[in-house]
Amino acid sequence: MLNRTALEALTQRPIPFLASAWPWRSAAYLMSSVVPGVAAGLTAAAAVSGTLVSPALGIAAGLAALALFVPLITPFERLRLRLVDVAPLPMAPDRRRREAGLAIMTVLAMWWIDLVMLVFTIGGPLVLALSPILQPSVAPLIGVLAFVAGLLLFPVAAYTITAWGGARGAMVRAMLAPQSTELNEVLRSRARLVDAFEVERRRIERDLHDGAQQRLVALSMTLGLARLDLPGDSEAGRLIGQAHDEAKQALAELRELIRGVHSQVLTDRGLAAAVHDVAGRSPVPVDVRIDLPGRLPAPVEVTAYYVVSEALTNLTKHSRAGRGLVTGRVERGTLVVEVRDDGIGGADPGKGTGLTGLADRLAVVGGRLSLSSPAGGPTLLRVEIPGT
Repeated sequence: MLNRTALEALTQRPIPFLASAWPWRSAAYLMSSVVPGVAAGLTAAAAVSGTLVSPALGIAAGLAALALFVPLITPFERLRLRLVDVAPLPMAPDRRRREAGLAIMTVLAMWWIDLVMLVFTIGGPLVLALSPILQPSVAPLIGVLAFVAGLLLFPVAAYTITAWGGARGAMVRAMLAPQSTELNEVLRSRARLVDAFEVERRRIERDLHDGAQQRLVALSMTLGLARLDLPGDSEAGRLIGQAHDEAKQALAELRELIRGVHSQVLTDRGLAAAVHDVAGRSPVPVDVRIDLPGRLPAPVEVTAYYVVSEALTNLTKHSRAGRGLVTGRVERGTLVVEVRDDGIGGADPGKGTGLTGLADRLAVVGGRLSLSSPAGGPTLLRVEIPGT
């Protein structure tokens, strides 16, 4: 797997990691903090020079020097970030403010932390390894042991440098392009996919209704007419009758499929009527108590209907319930739908009962799902969808 950040490289096995370029890249990343260190030194020098004349002038000179270096530090930070993080860096909406904050933090604090970390991490093993040369008066055995210990600590130093470089790069990424920016784009993208999927479902429903269903209706009528013209006890009459029955069964299954693809009742009469419709077709008796002020926004209705349909399917397949209940109401601008049953409970999202898919679907519209299903039952599925 291709590693895109120094932190990802740390997950490699020791030999491939130590043989890779990531420790060297991380060391170069930390070493490049000399550049903001120089900027910090010049800022401090300007402040001290001004202070020799007056304290106010020193503060003004320091702030002026800092303001001069801030626009230069951020491009440098973006450039050197590629040493420890090669993933694309998106632009945040408030980019200027974040860049200024990062530059100020780097000039005032982070540069010397990077250099201190680098010096101590490399300096310790290096001093041990060079002990026989730096301290020739030390006993030969101690010198050899120090040399071996220094060599053994160099791989540890590689891990330490890479870990700090990766963490430092992650902090820079978080400041320049916070996770919420990328997450919002993912959510918007997922919402667009759901909208496109809903449009495609409606197209499929229309094609099935206007195409295949009408052909099956015509076929069923033709077979019915042919059945009337043939003696019922003849072989041809028996085959035509069988074909007629199969055509009617296929038509019934197609109508059920169309109803599952998209509920026409939902489109025409709203969520309450659609839930009554799907509950009426459930093999398990389901009571419905939905009190809504009127039609809700289409995304809310479609999502709530999808959740209720899947929940009732799970109730039928897995709960062993004798009865179910669906309630719905609007509380402070949020649609609250609850599906209860008196079954055996024990519903687990990890067992493939579709609960994870429901949560993902709700996340697109900012909804939330909660589940109570102790072993032995009962089960309560609660859904909250804002935006009503």
